[in-house]
Amino acid sequence: MFNPMGQPAEHAQRKLAGRASSHRLLRVALSPPAQFKAQSDPMESQDHRPRVAAQRRKRMRSLLLSSTLQLVAEKGPSSTSIDDVIAAAGVSRGTFYKYFPSPEALVQELALEVAKDLVFLADPVVRQRDDPAERVSCGIRLVCRLALHHPAAAAFLVRLGWPDTQGPNLLLDFVRRDVEEAMKRGRFRTIPLPLALNMVSGAVIGAIHCMLKPGCEQDFAEMTAAVTLRALGVAGKTADALAYKPLASIDAFPQGLLSVTSPASGGARRGKAGPPNGRGQNKPPSDRRARTG
Repeated sequence: MFNPMGQPAEHAQRKLAGRASSHRLLRVALSPPAQFKAQSDPMESQDHRPRVAAQRRKRMRSLLLSSTLQLVAEKGPSSTSIDDVIAAAGVSRGTFYKYFPSPEALVQELALEVAKDLVFLADPVVRQRDDPAERVSCGIRLVCRLALHHPAAAAFLVRLGWPDTQGPNLLLDFVRRDVEEAMKRGRFRTIPLPLALNMVSGAVIGAIHCMLKPGCEQDFAEMTAAVTLRALGVAGKTADALAYKPLASIDAFPQGLLSVTSPASGGARRGKAGPPNGRGQNKPPSDRRARTG
């Protein structure tokens, strides 16, 4: 039997079958190996799932911490219960225990996060000063300004109580570095280090407590720094000059846990961490000298 082209039918069929086989081989050659394709899809999903889960855990942990920050600022750590936290965060008791073993552990973690944010804000500014006494003054002023820009976080620190100067504490470690250097360089009188740390931390806690109340002087942070420097051994005029030295304004907590107290999140007003409206930046008024003397 012949086809219209004059070739045997069997020959034409074999030729067509050969072309089909070549096409199949070409498709196989251009396609990824079956074992590679089988492995690639699970790998992509494995990379995706842990990332999504980690992001979900981070959001939940942040929700629990920020809810607790507001509660402790209002009620104090001893009056804040698990029921308060889960109600404020809108989660179950089981979810709470997935992230924290106890309310005490949650408050400790919250204190560490607040301290991290404070050090992150203050340390770059403080390190610009070579004089360790000026660094201490700068740190006092920046932390005190927290009361103006983030009252919930400031109230949390006040409610948290007096820090343990003998134990590990991120904020005290931040201050300890400069206090020790100031003593070595003769800028502060030589006294027991825990006593010096108590003087600094007590002044800051007391200042924040006053600055949270209406009617407090706008340069109360500078007054606090001046008095503390004098108590540590800095001469009066020098202490005043250091305490009222211009302090660069910097963005206050654009990110991090303390961002929950910004206006964007419905918290306290957002501003710059520095003397408000430029007041108290150059030198202390004459009546301030009398008060800090």
